[in-house]
Amino acid sequence: MAKKPTVQDEESLLHTHLTAHHLNVTKERIAILRSLIHLGSGRHVTAEELYQEVKRHSSRIGLATAYRTLHLFCEVGLTDRHRFEEGQTCYELTYNIPHHDHLICTECHQIIEFENKAIEKLQEQIAKKHHFV
Repeated sequence: MAKKPTVQDEESLLHTHLTAHHLNVTKERIAILRSLIHLGSGRHVTAEELYQEVKRHSSRIGLATAYRTLHLFCEVGLTDRHRFEEGQTCYELTYNIPHHDHLICTECHQIIEFENKAIEKLQEQIAKKHHFV
């Protein structure tokens, strides 16, 4: 099992990606990352939830910045984007976390994460059969 990621691991990954792409490491991006780590422990976070958390600590950040930064985090590999709960987009931290799937209750919208090697193997077989990777 992978080690639990730390704030330093994720900040390091972000710094590496931004530097490689000639992008600035800004206070806003770091604040959003830290808030996502704080909020995202074991749950899926909307951009609006993240924005509200960051706003409590830094009034300089706008909602558009939160959306752009989450998009960047997806590119970097820090987060994944999901459409759960009636189409609402949520984000979850994924850096250094093993792949997993989700069960979602259609009535209460509870999300349960699980790992299953047999399902993973079956997905790989089906993808291979159809020439997908």
